[in-house]
Amino acid sequence: MFPNPPANLPPDPVAAIPPPPPSHRRPLAAGLLAVMLALMSMLGPFSIDAYLPAFPAIQASLQASPLEVQQSLTFYMLSFSVMVLWHGALSDAFGRRNVVLVSLVMFAIGTLGCAAAHTVHYLWAFRALQGVSAGAGVVVGRAIIRDLYADAAAARLLSMVTMIFSIAPAIAPVAGGWIVKLLDWRAIFLFLFGYTVLLFVLCYRRLPETLPPHKRQPFNPHYLMHNYGQVFRSPLFHLKSGVVALNFAGLFVYITAAPVLLPVHLGLGPDQFAWLFIPAVGGIFLGALAANRIAGKMTFSRQIGIGFCFLLSAAIFNVCYHLWLPPALPWTVAPIFVYTFGMSMVAPGATLLAMDLFPHIRGTVASCQSFVSTLLAALVAGVIAPFLSHSVLWLAAGQLGFSASALVLWLTSRAYRSMLLRHPDR
Repeated sequence: MFPNPPANLPPDPVAAIPPPPPSHRRPLAAGLLAVMLALMSMLGPFSIDAYLPAFPAIQASLQASPLEVQQSLTFYMLSFSVMVLWHGALSDAFGRRNVVLVSLVMFAIGTLGCAAAHTVHYLWAFRALQGVSAGAGVVVGRAIIRDLYADAAAARLLSMVTMIFSIAPAIAPVAGGWIVKLLDWRAIFLFLFGYTVLLFVLCYRRLPETLPPHKRQPFNPHYLMHNYGQVFRSPLFHLKSGVVALNFAGLFVYITAAPVLLPVHLGLGPDQFAWLFIPAVGGIFLGALAANRIAGKMTFSRQIGIGFCFLLSAAIFNVCYHLWLPPALPWTVAPIFVYTFGMSMVAPGATLLAMDLFPHIRGTVASCQSFVSTLLAALVAGVIAPFLSHSVLWLAAGQLGFSASALVLWLTSRAYRSMLLRHPDR
């Protein structure tokens, strides 16, 4: 039997959070805040997607094997997943703004190191430094949204951030392909360094501090372990966070397999990665737009159910097509649009439902959510995608397996909550 849930378990859908904070806590309009948080979140996809078309050039330049170059992504994802567990706790203790600014400085240093790397092992080290710092924008951004807004307003802002953020996965691989074709793979990291410097200036001047000193949490081992233990012992946290993580893994298996899927299976060049990324990002954008429009007009449960209809329909079609026909454009990539549309419908509600299990330590919960998603993504990048990328049918089957598993977790979370409501003593 599952252990007891936390005493402050909210009703489903999300319970009302305490009244909105005073106006001096919100110096930026919601739209401007969404843009700033999205720009911070873009560091992740820029770090991953922009250099995927450069893998052959990196391999030749550093005299590395294809697996060694692939592991530069694995080192990034592993360090990202480990450190993302701490960004939220650090922001709970030292403030949201301070953590963001320090992380941007570290990311800039790691990006310069990648541009200057003369062996693949140096590239691994500086990619790890990028991973250590890149997750602050995503984690702290969620906490900032939850500091300032509740319920439908929070869902609308979160979906707005996703809409703006979705531009990055679309332009990053396309830009990376053109940069490596016209200049050199190192120029990709130099452009990323310039972006980071501009982002630091913007955040230094405009990013508000949304967690006042009197609401900050102690930063000591005993208190931190208590908080992390509270979160990771919660079955509902794992179930709801797993929904988002598994759905994203169904997309990420295609993203990390792109260096094989596009050139080998579809015969595309390094400047043609848009065939995969534009449908993926188009679905993310329109799905987030739909989630933004319906926020507050239906329950999160119904919204998530609609999202799963899109997810599973796309994954099933993808498997059926490749069972009978060879990989071909546009059919191999078209289902990705429908899949990511559904993914963006599911994510806001599932994310907020998990965060509101522990409203007093939202930064820590946001870190734990990102840790779960990124750890699974690292496993996908380092093990699952290389194994499945030999066959497009296997990739499609992997995506279906991830999305079906996410649905099982969602249905289990609903059943478990219902059981708790009937038998609160368990």
